[in-house]
Amino acid sequence: MVSPQYTKEAQRSAAGPEKEIPSEEAAVKEEEDLTAEKEEKNTSSEEEIISPEEEEEQEEQEEKTHHSGFLFGGFPNISFVNLSDLQDGLGSTGRTRVKKKKKDSKPLIELKDIPAPHKIKEQLDEYVIGQEYAKKVISVAVYNHYKRGATNTMDQIEIEKSNMLMIGPTGSGKTYLVKTLAKILNVPLAIADATSLTEAGYIGDDIESVISKLLAAADNDVERAEQGIVFIDEIDKIAKKQNSNSRDVSGESVQQGMLRLLEGADVEVPVGAMSKNAMVPLTTVNTRNILFICGGAFPDLEEIIKQRLHKNTGIGYGADLKDKYDKDKSILEKVTVEDLKKFGMIPEFIGRLPIIYSLQGLTKDMLIQILREPKNAILKQYQKLLELDEVKLEFDDGALEAIAEKALEKDTGARALRAIIEEFMLDIMYEIPKDDNIGRVVITREYIEGTGGPIIDIRGSEE
Repeated sequence: MVSPQYTKEAQRSAAGPEKEIPSEEAAVKEEEDLTAEKEEKNTSSEEEIISPEEEEEQEEQEEKTHHSGFLFGGFPNISFVNLSDLQDGLGSTGRTRVKKKKKDSKPLIELKDIPAPHKIKEQLDEYVIGQEYAKKVISVAVYNHYKRGATNTMDQIEIEKSNMLMIGPTGSGKTYLVKTLAKILNVPLAIADATSLTEAGYIGDDIESVISKLLAAADNDVERAEQGIVFIDEIDKIAKKQNSNSRDVSGESVQQGMLRLLEGADVEVPVGAMSKNAMVPLTTVNTRNILFICGGAFPDLEEIIKQRLHKNTGIGYGADLKDKYDKDKSILEKVTVEDLKKFGMIPEFIGRLPIIYSLQGLTKDMLIQILREPKNAILKQYQKLLELDEVKLEFDDGALEAIAEKALEKDTGARALRAIIEEFMLDIMYEIPKDDNIGRVVITREYIEGTGGPIIDIRGSEE
């Protein structure tokens, strides 16, 4: 029989030596040491600096670890990947999708901030000479378009978009009118040339690249881009080719491809690049509230209109009306959807451009007005430049007429004016800074026609 004494000793032996109960002072010191040790570890981990070589080595090691993970906690060379996490961030192309930030549902352009049509036209008048009818049409259309976007009527009466088709000869001011409009409204503007657009998958700019340009113009702000304007020039160049057996990748196919953009669709576009081929994140832009304005010269459209009008005239008055239509400078104002279809525009495309209007070709008097009157007229710009050299610049009436006549000869409208002015102002702008005695320069018809020179007055002698 084992004695109780032996049992207690055996228990003490099995349990190990007795621990000394620490004093209160020792316990406090031990706690302070542990706290200091933890702080030291945290500080060292925060301040640890890794060299580029070490960082690269760590990345390689992490990659190896990723590809040689452990299955069920023990088997190497197999790892798990959360596919749903990957799919949330990547699309079919394997690129990151940038999600729109949720913002206040209030529209960027509020109804009270939209200028009335007459106010828009007043501001257009400061920069755009002539084209009174076109300015009135575009002012009303823009006002209605932004009213539509500022008031959500999708669950009530749906208001159609005010997309426009602008018809006018080269140099009549189509692009300038749209640029001025975007400046007045303070909205982003993208300008594209229809001749560079092709069906997706073919050489050329993808149709949706115009939205990429708009996003770039909006500094990659999606919400701002969705309130912008897209102007597609040379739209007549994508008319359907007649009697063609090959696939029309830059004509009818482009018109078909643009239908969803004009109507309103979600478009995936690259952020910070013009091409979807660029390996950059993609974002989604909705085109429902983007205003599309298409413009073109539409050569031969006048003949199509005249043929229709001649066909509709009575037998007895045909000859007189034929002469009338042949001399009618506003013949484009009589254009119909049927005329445009005959030209080569498909009905679905024209149907998404409900507002159709024309611009007049510029006359000599209009060109002289363009030289003189706009807020940023080319003559005013040169006068300001010479004013900085304390020289007064003047153009006499004969010089302005000669410049306008030369512009008409070039048959490129207002865009020829600057080139002509640049040509004749080059020597003057070069020589003026050489001589501090020059006080005034007068440009004359003789100088423009090459039969004389400008009038130069010495400082103090000018009238």
